[in-house]
Amino acid sequence: MSTEMAPDPDRPGAFYLRVNDSDQSHVDTGDPYRLEFDYIRHLTYVLDALPPGPLRVLHLGAGALTLPRYVAAARPGSYQQAVDIDAGLIALVREVAPLPKRVKVKVRIGDAREQLAAAPGDCYDVIVVDVYAGHVTPAHLTTREFFAECARVLRPGGAVLFNAGDGGEQRYARAIVATLGEFFAQRCLLAGTTVLRGRRFGNLVVGASTVPFDEPAIARRAAGDVFPTGFMGAAESAGYAKGARVNTDGDAVASPAPPALLEVRKRSRGAARP
Repeated sequence: MSTEMAPDPDRPGAFYLRVNDSDQSHVDTGDPYRLEFDYIRHLTYVLDALPPGPLRVLHLGAGALTLPRYVAAARPGSYQQAVDIDAGLIALVREVAPLPKRVKVKVRIGDAREQLAAAPGDCYDVIVVDVYAGHVTPAHLTTREFFAECARVLRPGGAVLFNAGDGGEQRYARAIVATLGEFFAQRCLLAGTTVLRGRRFGNLVVGASTVPFDEPAIARRAAGDVFPTGFMGAAESAGYAKGARVNTDGDAVASPAPPALLEVRKRSRGAARP
């Protein structure tokens, strides 16, 4: 597997995190608010709609540390921890695009579920699940047992944000929404409109909490996105997941791999992170 931080030819100080010639993420070291990939923007729409003030955020999957930079800028004083199993990737990101000294993010190397299990209860306001092993999200990060751990670690009213790659009938994404519903009655969903309608493979960001999201605020941000973006609130998300299976450790499967065309597509803002 080849990994590189490729300079963005249009933006000095910005880089694409490229794995096997496919762009996984983008980071602008000079502007934490410049978010090239749509799924990252969608994650921030939910984050920004949470109550004001600093947050305690656990990022399962570090990538180029784009989202932690954003949280540090948008929510000064936040405590953040990022977990990634790829020590080489983290070393590369730190070398090419080091975090500013004012950005405090603790990075741990290890398996996301193991690190989650080691966290104390009632510790975080937000858990972001954005983990990919090669082209897919591992099955053990999609189950009832995993989300039970998320519920244990979250503070009252906390939120899980999950980046799901899917297409077509979206059985995988529907199962994620259904499984989260075992612990979090309030759910929402954001994706490009063509992805949400099942016309192409892409990213779907799922939010889940025990308390209602500020749906009007999220919907406004989605409507103003540079690309057409769909939003489902709690009622629509419940309908989206109706009849879907609930994943368990005994039967869960990894996320579907993106189509071959998307695996080699460069600088894709809408394609799922492979």
